[in-house]
Amino acid sequence: MVPDDLSGITAEQYRASMRHYPAGVTVVTLGGADGPVGFTATSFASLSLEPPLVSFNIAHTSSSIDALRKADSVVIHFLGEHQQHLAHRFSRTAADRFTDHSLWTPLDTGEPVLHGTPIWLRATMHSLIDLGDHTLAVGLVTRVHDETNESPSAAPLLYYNGEYHRPTKLDG
Repeated sequence: MVPDDLSGITAEQYRASMRHYPAGVTVVTLGGADGPVGFTATSFASLSLEPPLVSFNIAHTSSSIDALRKADSVVIHFLGEHQQHLAHRFSRTAADRFTDHSLWTPLDTGEPVLHGTPIWLRATMHSLIDLGDHTLAVGLVTRVHDETNESPSAAPLLYYNGEYHRPTKLDG
């Protein structure tokens, strides 16, 4: 039976139901006071075309939250199926995320850009809104990097039911 109010919904029930909603995988990077900062985010969304606004969520317990609160801008990388290793790297211990310097290069504005990511967006921070146990981050897109030539070189990386997947085209 489904309760009619929030008092009967446990965090475990909610988490289990959300595992059945597939999400694209992004890595958000930014320049922090003590060096580069980054994290995996499956909550990315396009919010507005005019002006071009995007959003993602970050947990209040994240090791990256303080740096994000101080950041002027971020880079959001759309991961392809060939970048599952980056999704893992940026969802693990913060100290290990940027140790391999062959994986990234800083932009002239300071944010790290991950190599091999055909699409990424640079966004200036527009709003940070605390909601529940997360912060909703809204960014104004100021740069689009797209090397796909309208034909993706790899399928996007998806996260579904606790595992990484690739989409397959349906006939019809």
